[in-house]
Amino acid sequence: MSSVESQQEQSSQSDPSPSPNSCSSFELVDMDAGSLYEPVSPHWFYCKIIDSKETWIPFNSQDSQQLEEAYSSGKDYNRIVPTDGGRYDVHLGERMRYAVYWDELASEVRRCTWFYKGDKDNKYVPYSENFSQVLEETYMLAVTLDEWKKKLESPNREIIILHNPKLMVHYQPVAGSDEWGSAPAEQGRPRTVKRGVENISVDIHCGEPLQIDHLVFVVHGIGPACDLRFRSIVQCVNDFRSVSLNLLQTHFKKAQENQQIGRVEFLPVNWHSPLHSTGVDVDLQRITLPSINRLRHFTNDTILDVFFYNSPTYCQTIVDTVASEMNRIYILFLQRNPDFKGSVSIAGHSLGSLILFDILTNQKDSLGDTDSKKDLPSIFMDQGDTLTLEEDLKKLQLSEFFSIFEKEKIDKEALTLCTDKDLQEMGIPLGPRKKILNYFRTRKNSMVPVKYPRLIYKPEIFFAFGSPIGMFLTVRGLKRIDPNYRFPTCKGFFNIYHPFDPVAYRIEPMVVPGVEFEPMLIPHHKGRKRMHLELREGLTRMSMDLKNNLLGSLRMAWKSFTRTPYPALQASETVEETEAEPESNSEKPSDVNTEQNPVPVKEEAPPIHVGMLNGGQRIDYVLQEKPIESFNEYLFALQSHLCYWESEDTVLLVLKEIYQTQGIFLDQPLQ
Repeated sequence: MSSVESQQEQSSQSDPSPSPNSCSSFELVDMDAGSLYEPVSPHWFYCKIIDSKETWIPFNSQDSQQLEEAYSSGKDYNRIVPTDGGRYDVHLGERMRYAVYWDELASEVRRCTWFYKGDKDNKYVPYSENFSQVLEETYMLAVTLDEWKKKLESPNREIIILHNPKLMVHYQPVAGSDEWGSAPAEQGRPRTVKRGVENISVDIHCGEPLQIDHLVFVVHGIGPACDLRFRSIVQCVNDFRSVSLNLLQTHFKKAQENQQIGRVEFLPVNWHSPLHSTGVDVDLQRITLPSINRLRHFTNDTILDVFFYNSPTYCQTIVDTVASEMNRIYILFLQRNPDFKGSVSIAGHSLGSLILFDILTNQKDSLGDTDSKKDLPSIFMDQGDTLTLEEDLKKLQLSEFFSIFEKEKIDKEALTLCTDKDLQEMGIPLGPRKKILNYFRTRKNSMVPVKYPRLIYKPEIFFAFGSPIGMFLTVRGLKRIDPNYRFPTCKGFFNIYHPFDPVAYRIEPMVVPGVEFEPMLIPHHKGRKRMHLELREGLTRMSMDLKNNLLGSLRMAWKSFTRTPYPALQASETVEETEAEPESNSEKPSDVNTEQNPVPVKEEAPPIHVGMLNGGQRIDYVLQEKPIESFNEYLFALQSHLCYWESEDTVLLVLKEIYQTQGIFLDQPLQ
């Protein structure tokens, strides 16, 4: 009231002869000014430490609205609000955000209305909630009373001046005493102050569909970093999930409009941290040389994971961690999503795909051990003591000697202690003796007694990205995969790789070793083959046609020169020449036909049978390299092994295969 009275006194002094309606006119101006003020729309942010700097990231509009509704209700101060598709929980009372399915540092949450940004800042930073409320009250008075150039002092003794609704600045305090007594305007360039999230440049997403159709567990490879930016598996899976949400809107638009689908949830599984928390890093540090410290640390933290997996002790730790984590997350996911009726798939990158392959191979189906063990020896190099002596002898094609060992009551453990003389006294010939002794002595030295845990669910599909499975199976001594073999509990298997990936290996040649054929080319997500690949195929086809025509003409010329002019054959030669002319004439349209119809020839080719590992379908799928990658394969080799997280083609293939199991297909089939 005092400010209003002082304003009336100032107006009366400035105008010595006011009109009779001066008081009413002021009331009208006051009402108009008051009507210009509108309460600010808050938006919720959370703080993440990125590159050792605090970065405030906005919640999507759906989560921010839920947080604001919970805040406005005021009923439960300790209320927990799930955000980010249920992957994080926000404790409103604590103003903290916690990860649900994995270990992550808690991040601060803030209800934001006012922001500032300096010249060197990339993004706007929100003020604290208390000081934002002070700013809002000051702004409301300035708008209502039309009194600007308001000066405030922040808790850090920084000065904020509200010049007008579009010009508000923030001056930083002077470092130390200033002998010249500089004014705030002389203390460097001020920060820009903005009111409301709508006035700052920030991307705010709409949110994720509430319905979850399918759950996919993603297991990482060696090391804590999963890409060239040294990001964790959580961050890389976040990118994979974001790409999938965008592709669902573009390639499954009809199904979304008809509310047939929601989304696919991808959850990371971390095994590197539990492995290196066993104290092995301390043991390695004691024996690590002090030179080239960073390179040696990188080797200990990353490359040695491959050797850990081949170690009996740490292999057990790794498979236990992966299986128990997937089971734990699955139970927690069902508790938080009781209406979930979908299936589960698993995906592994690099070494993670090998870990999943071994776990799936050692699962037991619902019918028990007998059905799954029939095909087990033909594919899996046993890492435990799961095979009997009779099965081992059958594998060596020496089953006729099993009765001798059974009569002498010799089991596998006793056989490893036998010598060549012992087997000779039993009446076993020299050749079989050598085979048996070499086999069991080798297995005794290389046996890895790993007990693989059982998953509490049956995966629908297994996706392998940049996988070395084929190489490891070959190193283990497996030359061929039985075409009739399939995973005991998993129906599908897709081996996806980049053509320049140095870690990736094929699987299909191990199923069909006598046939050479190309892998399946993954279509581009925009529905076409990359232009440089089409150009390369066109040039190859053209050169082949020119080569065939040239060879044909040279062959005809050679025949004409080498023909012997016997009189008895002259008559027949004339007949052959007359027959050769229409043949040469008929060659031209045949060449045209082969040039015009190259695709039907490929379609009419007999289908390739690659066994039942993927239900009779193809297993190997190769990505199309980018044009810049085709210039130098070696330059992009490492990047090719880490490209899958942001690859639209990879994500689209995963979505297509997952939704095909539910009878939902792409809006337009990709060519």
